[in-house]
Amino acid sequence: MLTQAPYTTLYSDFRWDLPERLNMADQTCDAWVRKAPDQTAILDMSGGVQRVSYRQLQKLSGRVAAGLQARGVVRGDRVGVLLSQSPLTAAAHIAIWRLGAISVPLFKLFQHDALTTRLQDSGAKLVVTDTGGAELLAPIGVPALLEGDLTDACNLDCADTAADDPAVLIYTSGTTGKPKGALHGHRMLFGHLPGVEISHDFLGQTGDCLWTPADWAWIGGLFDVLMPGLALGVPVVAARMPKFDVQTCIQLCAQAKVRNAFFPPTALRMMKAADAAIPGLRSVASGGEPLGAEMLAWGQRAFGLNINEFYGQTECNMVASSCGAAFPAKPGCIGKAVPGFELAVLDEDGKPTDQEGDVAVKRGAASMMLEYWNRPDATAEKFKGDWLVTGDRGIWDGDYLRFVGREDDVITSAGYRIGPAEIEDCLLTHPAVATVGVIGKPDPLRTEIVKAYVVLKDGAQADEATLQAWVKDRLASYSYPREIDFVHSLPMTVTGKVIRKELKARAAAEGPKS
Repeated sequence: MLTQAPYTTLYSDFRWDLPERLNMADQTCDAWVRKAPDQTAILDMSGGVQRVSYRQLQKLSGRVAAGLQARGVVRGDRVGVLLSQSPLTAAAHIAIWRLGAISVPLFKLFQHDALTTRLQDSGAKLVVTDTGGAELLAPIGVPALLEGDLTDACNLDCADTAADDPAVLIYTSGTTGKPKGALHGHRMLFGHLPGVEISHDFLGQTGDCLWTPADWAWIGGLFDVLMPGLALGVPVVAARMPKFDVQTCIQLCAQAKVRNAFFPPTALRMMKAADAAIPGLRSVASGGEPLGAEMLAWGQRAFGLNINEFYGQTECNMVASSCGAAFPAKPGCIGKAVPGFELAVLDEDGKPTDQEGDVAVKRGAASMMLEYWNRPDATAEKFKGDWLVTGDRGIWDGDYLRFVGREDDVITSAGYRIGPAEIEDCLLTHPAVATVGVIGKPDPLRTEIVKAYVVLKDGAQADEATLQAWVKDRLASYSYPREIDFVHSLPMTVTGKVIRKELKARAAAEGPKS
């Protein structure tokens, strides 16, 4: 565990010390049973506040492991987990790793096609789920294991696995094509811990209690919150919230005495729109897309602390982060390299540059994927020499990394390269704007023009000229949106990100504005 100290000292002193033999079932459960079996692992909010100890979590995972073995699951098999936030979700992953099998997180809001794609691609043998999930699985033909199927027989043995043995197959959200399965080893959690600790101002202080509204089917919920909390001995709150609701969030944080929260940007924007405040938090982290200066300033007012932004992706997560306890935030930047990670911005030749380029992570990082499942060509394309290329554009601002945008999202207009995130952040500061998506629309004169699709707050009014002037007064004159459409909703991924490729397709089909 990192300790509170100057950030430069943390970085210079940090070394990966990966054990040769490593199993995440031991790391998140059994190791704590050996030293503090009755310590709270999970706070289950499904019926009041129910404390689940590490001993109880181990027993439940042992029951799941026995049930999997009885169904023929062996080392290397892929096993799906189709559940929302609950102790069983944690126990299912731990049980799968206990057997040396590979867990495949699945989102409860997936419908037939999304589930079929992932289950067929992974070759999953079985799925741990509930009755609702079993109904979704029936037409696909993949058998289900329900909590009611479990017996008192327990398998508490933990497979002897190496740090690089496969453990998790987690699919990308599919915003840039067909979802790819990122295969990770048992070292994956080890690699997440430094960034998680730093993004929560050194997580693990007395009284810390961790929660996120992000579903545990995604890397942000599963490996930025649940598993790091279990590994660090920080109680993790399990609360079913199919759709984020501000008042429910406030009540839950008070009831569970949440001190550390990971809020995706979409949740923070909803809270800001509702002028919500949550007292008593010690740390707030956010990742997925930049927040901007206005959102950071609101966070200071609403929470009384700095929101720590962090950065990563399914293939290699928690590689950069802010840390208010160690260094000041810089609006527009996503923090500094997390200890243990070497980051670079690469030019077209794959060489590090101090100009805008491709954000990349040096091979050897513990949270880096082993490969894309059954996609050797895609795996090879992900790397340039010793660097994993994220697909994001960035530029260094001293030792801070400034995010420009996805390579496919950067707008080229009249010779300027414009990142959409900065314009979105600016528009979101307007009191009438609820949410917004900015893209480049094909234009015969400028190559592209900046176009914004805006959702207004209920009862609020604004016109195109007003919002254009708002941006012109705050950003570069060339970057204001030359077209603005007002819409009722935006296409979103299940993780709450605007699907810009759908907006691009819509804009391309529109033709010139009359």
